[in-house]
Amino acid sequence: MDWSIIIDNLASYRSGFFITLQLVSISLFIGLLMAIPLAVIRTSKNHFVTAPVRAFVYFFRGTPLLVQLYLIYHGLPIALKFILNFYGFDESQNLNEALKDTIALKYMWEFFKEAYFCALVAFTLNTCAYTTEIIRGAIEGTPFGEIEAAVSCGMSKLKMMRRIILPSAFRRALPSYGNEVIFMLHGSAIASIITIEDLTGVARIINSKYASPYEAFIAAGILYLCLTFILVGGFKLLEKKWFAHLRRD
Repeated sequence: MDWSIIIDNLASYRSGFFITLQLVSISLFIGLLMAIPLAVIRTSKNHFVTAPVRAFVYFFRGTPLLVQLYLIYHGLPIALKFILNFYGFDESQNLNEALKDTIALKYMWEFFKEAYFCALVAFTLNTCAYTTEIIRGAIEGTPFGEIEAAVSCGMSKLKMMRRIILPSAFRRALPSYGNEVIFMLHGSAIASIITIEDLTGVARIINSKYASPYEAFIAAGILYLCLTFILVGGFKLLEKKWFAHLRRD
């Protein structure tokens, strides 16, 4: 194994490491914020209210993340042109020129023409769908005794959800959500497919430059292992703290 290849490209690996960290942490944070209200809606008995959420969850859990990434990265420009046809878009015009008169679409185009933001949206929506189901299951698994006690204390449904159901659900959902975070980290490797220089993207570039796949990818693999080790340790500490009342000392 030629260690000099890894040492000479430490700066590239560091850059790819932080890009991976950014993509995963931002998408997980936004996805979690979106998933909490969606999970609450998902527990509703009204099928008209839950139908859009069920469709969203079914699509993003039922299709591969790579397909979702391609649909956003490659499919959005086609969708924008289709929408512009309704505005009398002239095919001889440049797309950027046509967008000048449609401010909303122009800003959308400026956002989604960057591969980084396409990956961020795809990862956010994907993890949101999985997290929605994790939290929904935890909410529905709330012991009836806790709900009965809250009702007897005169709590409203909103207060009961905020003070009793959601905190209890978060504790039960923690182990499953920990797995989702790790899966999201590993799934983020496909960002390199759309030219993003994350950890896997940097490894691919180094491999093509030196024709040394072993050195290029083993370095990336070690960094992924380090991130996974930190995440697993962090979730174990959270579980130890949140489940302290269940331990038998």
